[in-house]
Amino acid sequence: METSKLSSALFAGTHFNRKRFAADFARFHQGRTPSPAAPSPPSPEKKRKRKSGKAKAKKNKKKRAEAAAASSSDVVEGFSVFKGLEGKNDELPSEKVELRKDEDSVAVRRRKEIEREIERAAVLRKRFDLHIAGQNVPAPLESFEELISRYGCDSYLVGNLPKLGFKEPTPIQRQAIPILLSGRECFACAPTGSGKTLAFLFPLLMKIKPGSKSGVKAVILCPTRELAAQTVRECKKFAKGRKYYIKLMTKDLSKSGNFKDMHCDILVSTPLRLDHAVKKRDLDLSSVEYLVLDESDKLFELGFVEVIDSVVEACSNPSIIRSLFSATLPDSIEALARTIMHDAIRVIVGRKNSASSLIKQKLIFAGTERGKLLALRQSFQESLNPPVLIFVQSKERAKELYKELAFDDVRADVIHADLNEQQRQDAVDNLRAGKTWVLIATEVIARGMDFKGVKCVINYDFPESAAAYIHRIGRCGRAGRSGEAITFFTEEDKPFLRNIANVLVSSGCEVPSWIMALPKLKRKKHRVDRDPISTLPDED
Repeated sequence: METSKLSSALFAGTHFNRKRFAADFARFHQGRTPSPAAPSPPSPEKKRKRKSGKAKAKKNKKKRAEAAAASSSDVVEGFSVFKGLEGKNDELPSEKVELRKDEDSVAVRRRKEIEREIERAAVLRKRFDLHIAGQNVPAPLESFEELISRYGCDSYLVGNLPKLGFKEPTPIQRQAIPILLSGRECFACAPTGSGKTLAFLFPLLMKIKPGSKSGVKAVILCPTRELAAQTVRECKKFAKGRKYYIKLMTKDLSKSGNFKDMHCDILVSTPLRLDHAVKKRDLDLSSVEYLVLDESDKLFELGFVEVIDSVVEACSNPSIIRSLFSATLPDSIEALARTIMHDAIRVIVGRKNSASSLIKQKLIFAGTERGKLLALRQSFQESLNPPVLIFVQSKERAKELYKELAFDDVRADVIHADLNEQQRQDAVDNLRAGKTWVLIATEVIARGMDFKGVKCVINYDFPESAAAYIHRIGRCGRAGRSGEAITFFTEEDKPFLRNIANVLVSSGCEVPSWIMALPKLKRKKHRVDRDPISTLPDED
């Protein structure tokens, strides 16, 4: 019975040509053809032999069927000829099919993870008003703790941040730090006081091993000595706990320094001093891995372009990473800077070339030069909330205004290019210490300088461009604090008023409609020949 079932299972659906294979069929039916005479009953011995022969044949046939089934299952993977017979057992997938399914599921999970990461990064950028341009931009940071989990940052570096008052990364820090840590070059444009210094210093401290004796590893260029000195101080605060060699290129070091035996990890300098050290003192910058141009639009102005090119050429490491940071980044400067960069990512926080929305801005019509001095004295009498910065357009006018305020009951000081390095540093330190209430300044401290206590900036002389205005008023309203900016203008300044008014509008400040109706001047700096600062009547 089992043999018939097995045969029917094996040969189900098979058709044989009985005429063609008649001889074969006859062989299987030889002993079964009935004789005309009635057969005699077989003897008991023959019965036993026939039964034992049939049992052996059935046993051999069963073994052959099992061997054939096993061999066929070995040849054809995933297919069993006994499937119809053994319906209770499910078909088992082959190893190749299982492996392919596993690979497909892993690929699907990975693709979904990537899509979730892209979506999360897009939500963060929208939340913090980050605008990027470039290929394969790393995701922004959610917190400083991510520096440890994503990039393996030393815990002591991250631990220094809360001690310095940094609880959460600012928008520019969220995006610029991952870009630099990923080995990409970048342009970064963010409002004044938004934490750009930490954004480029922290990746350097993470990537550079402290105490290196194989040459300078990072160079930071600043447009002024005051900003370079401030950058060195901030860098030492962030690096506290490790012995980094952080050097400021002073005048003496540039002229008489022994650079062959000098141990330096991070070198901060102005362009002219660094260029002098490279050309005259054989300073080797071939091992520099990071080059940062702080206040880059100022560095790429006409007077610095050749010097910057010389420094870039001296930093000949083929794997160097260059980055540019500023609060203003004109298109012309960006195009010029791209000539020295490779596959750079552009990062803009908020609107490009705009002032901080935390600064309350005012435009005050003073009529004449004499009217400006009267308005200044009147504002001091009404409310003097020191420390205050006052910007003028030249060092001569800074000296004149300082002499006028010396007669008033105001602790005033002055800073300009005619002072030596120590005098300028004393003026800055006195303002920070509270010894000076009012500091009269030219553009030497208009960029990058961080005065945490300054709440008010007065543009005594109308700024020569929108970029200069943004940087001037950016000395207040820093690190989330509010500030106030007052700008005096006269009849001579009216043609240039619209350029500044656009900055006020982009920052959310109200501007009279008649000012917005004025024509806008493009790419023209404003520098008026003004009358001397004095309230004395003119002599006939």
